[in-house]
Amino acid sequence: MGKGSMENIRVRAGRKAYEIIRDGGFNLDGIGTYFGPAGGPRWLVASGFDRTLLKEEILGRTYPVWLVGASAGAWRFAAWLQPEALKSYDTLVEAYIGATYGRMDTPETVLQSLIGIVNAYIEDDALPFALSSKRYRLAVLTCRTGHLLASRHPSIQRAGFLLCFLANGIHPSLIHRFAERVVFFYGPHPPEFCLVKGFRGRFIALSEANFKSAVIASGAIPIAVEGVRDIFGAPDGIYRDGGLIDYHINQDYGTRTGGLTLFFHHQDRIVPGWMDKKLKRRRPPESALDSVVMVYPSDAFLEKLPGGRIPDRGDFETFIDDPATRIANWRRTVELAAPLGEEFLDLIASGRLKDVVDRI
Repeated sequence: MGKGSMENIRVRAGRKAYEIIRDGGFNLDGIGTYFGPAGGPRWLVASGFDRTLLKEEILGRTYPVWLVGASAGAWRFAAWLQPEALKSYDTLVEAYIGATYGRMDTPETVLQSLIGIVNAYIEDDALPFALSSKRYRLAVLTCRTGHLLASRHPSIQRAGFLLCFLANGIHPSLIHRFAERVVFFYGPHPPEFCLVKGFRGRFIALSEANFKSAVIASGAIPIAVEGVRDIFGAPDGIYRDGGLIDYHINQDYGTRTGGLTLFFHHQDRIVPGWMDKKLKRRRPPESALDSVVMVYPSDAFLEKLPGGRIPDRGDFETFIDDPATRIANWRRTVELAAPLGEEFLDLIASGRLKDVVDRI
């Protein structure tokens, strides 16, 4: 069968991963990392893929798999470590979709709403269980902001982001002068990507005392959401959305055991940092993509969605006076996304993956 047999998804792979797939040597036991990008409500299109992997307990069968995510990615994966992971995940989906925001909301009230969502699907008494998982390891990507970006005043923050945008446009490394990457991790050792030469940032062990704060901070979108202050066990400061530096894939998440990085994405373009969205030529370093297996929705699938597109943060504004329509659209997206994981597993089981995979 040709590529027409893949109705709803497309698959691309980096150099090393592509060669493994084309040689017929790919299987899901070879996945060392599952990566979840930032991207606001776009994550809802990944819900079916996640649920299939969770339900079938496909990842982490031979050795523990790293779940690495920024913002929405971290929120998704925090559910995977809970005692009733599928139930927790479904609670997240419902709480996230059902949250409404109005014209009177402030960064402080939006932060309180996010805290409510996290409390809905992560119970305090379940944290010891989450931090003893044998199958999964969690890495939550956040940013500790400095200077103008740490301000509580939106106008000062905006000025800081303008400077940050200009600096990032000159060279991506300059963003580290405005924000520091901080990775909160659960596992017997930090993830391998934190230990390689050239890693910029720091890593902090997750604990019962900082688990929820780290997850909330990872989704604290600048300007729109109040940052999370002084997370336990980490340097003092204002912590914000990890997507600022690691929007999509921006570093190599391959493991020392040769484990590949599975990546369900909402589009075919990989944007390194949040500030790179408008910089069409900006790509992640090639080395960061070597081990990546990227699955993303096809154009045919997108046409089925409400409005012919994936939900995004703009929907909150578009439907500010009609939240019921937004909620119905988002629920419909989740329904339509339900079979995407099964379609990927069918490609693997049938041996057709090697025939349909493209290079990133």
